[in-house]
Amino acid sequence: MTLPTQDEKIKPYHWLLFAICFLGTAFAGTISTLMSVYLPVAVKDLLGEKSEGELNTISAYINAVFIFGGAFGGFICGIISDKAGRKAGVIVSIASYGIFTLLTGYMPNWWGVVICRFFSGFGLGGVLVTTVTIMMEEWPQKTRAIFIGILSISIPVGIFSAGVIDYFVSSWRQGFLIGVFPVGIAIIACFLLKESPKWKYNRDEIALQSHVKDTLFTGSHRKDLITGSIIFGTMLIGLWAIFSWLPTWIQTLVINGDAQKERGLSMMMLGMGGLTGGFLSGWLTNAIGLRKSMLLCFSVCAVMSLILFKTNVHFSPIVYFEIIILALFFGASQGVLSVYIPHLFPVEIRGAATGFCFNTGRVLTAVAVLFVGVLVTELGGYSNALFIFSTVFLIGLVVTFFTADAADIESVTEVKFSADSIH
Repeated sequence: MTLPTQDEKIKPYHWLLFAICFLGTAFAGTISTLMSVYLPVAVKDLLGEKSEGELNTISAYINAVFIFGGAFGGFICGIISDKAGRKAGVIVSIASYGIFTLLTGYMPNWWGVVICRFFSGFGLGGVLVTTVTIMMEEWPQKTRAIFIGILSISIPVGIFSAGVIDYFVSSWRQGFLIGVFPVGIAIIACFLLKESPKWKYNRDEIALQSHVKDTLFTGSHRKDLITGSIIFGTMLIGLWAIFSWLPTWIQTLVINGDAQKERGLSMMMLGMGGLTGGFLSGWLTNAIGLRKSMLLCFSVCAVMSLILFKTNVHFSPIVYFEIIILALFFGASQGVLSVYIPHLFPVEIRGAATGFCFNTGRVLTAVAVLFVGVLVTELGGYSNALFIFSTVFLIGLVVTFFTADAADIESVTEVKFSADSIH
């Protein structure tokens, strides 16, 4: 059997593949923030008249368990994709978050919602791994980078859509009926999505890749794993703390206006800024380099968090502008991190090491988001809590500053690879 050749022309199947991956990821973005925009009303509906402390604690559980599910799903669906095929990985991922999003709207108690959000997160974590993997193996090489770049902005598109849903649909239970669409996409994928020919050819090699001699936790790799996890984790902690609790913070600022619409518009601003930043991240990286791009993202996020959460006592239109600037560099950071973290590691362990950094960051983020809700009262309200947790951007800034340029690391890796090839 010979390695299958890849036609450089984009065929009708490629457009179908891209549509499934883009829509599957975009709806995952919607699901990721849909509970955040409905959180204040959903928790009150589930718990009734409870103290603010109890409401905040349950809200924190709901937000945090989703991210834990994402970390778990990223590992498990990656294994499914390697063992059972790329097609199976995509279908399981999309079906998981679709089915459990639908079920969320029918849950009569808070712990049922917590369970559903865990498996919704499981699907989200999985879809971020499986859709990129199948696109890498199926899409023509000449235009592959362009379309994977477009795929990367599907999450902000979904986040924007969550704001739109909240703006027009007041009932949180009706809002979660959006899960019917990803379920439909998963069913379509069962019949129309093809298995990756490269996966079929390389299944034996894929199985052997888990038995590498150069392990992750030996030599200089241990330091790079810690560095990569901190850089990815600090940005993600700040991002998720703000994304998860911003609508509730907005609610506390609105005195005489329509809090529902302000929450929805704020999430749309987050989505628009994130989408634009992600789209422009490649140009930013080409202009000033990977390390400088990350330093800029951390710096702007730290400054804008200070301005947003410490200068606004009452809601005003300026809040929208500040949210957009913050989200712009959130979005840019995600595009830059997707390249920056892999470049910290040599080729032979790059995939496993990158997965470790990403999912370690997600677990740390889940813990941090949990503590935002628990400590709101002790920290003096949402403004103080969000600002204190956004100081993690300074940690990421310092670690990035003392980390070698990823381009230099890549050059050293290439020299080592060439020397090994000669011997």
